[in-house]
Amino acid sequence: MADLINFVTLLNGKFDNKDQFEKISKTNPQYPYAKHINTICNSKIANLPNGFEGIFMIEESYYSVQGTTRSSSHLFLFMEESNSIKLISYEIPEGYDKKNFTYKMFKGADYDQLKCSAKFTPAFFRKSGDTWEGGSVSMFSPVLKFSLHEKFTENQLEVSESMEANGKRTFGYDEPIIYKRIK
Repeated sequence: MADLINFVTLLNGKFDNKDQFEKISKTNPQYPYAKHINTICNSKIANLPNGFEGIFMIEESYYSVQGTTRSSSHLFLFMEESNSIKLISYEIPEGYDKKNFTYKMFKGADYDQLKCSAKFTPAFFRKSGDTWEGGSVSMFSPVLKFSLHEKFTENQLEVSESMEANGKRTFGYDEPIIYKRIK
């Protein structure tokens, strides 16, 4: 359980890519200013099984490009498995959607009512030195592929996400988004 605690401690908090955005947006106006707010939320999940050793987290993501902000939120479960950390994506609980599912707005849900995402292939992360690294590739449909690769250290999250439809990228950037912890 020590690895799991270490892992979620790195993820928990507020992060943005302000430094990277200020450099790249000068030459690429389509590059986003991005912010992640990650909050552990086990206290809001009722009826967790006795001895439950996973940690639920709400990830709120905000992407701003040329004055337009898009938000997206997710419910993740992190668990230790075979010398790695497994990230499982869950459907947003009933009564919420991607726009109103935030830690502050979330009043809670019953563990038995939560549903794993059928589309997302669980991601696995392994530690090397002070860095956790991993990801997954998910086929959201026969022609829609989502790729995730992440690296985490104490003060930085490096996130590469891309979406491809019929082999053509429809979302994502040539280089990872570098989030730094907001102090």
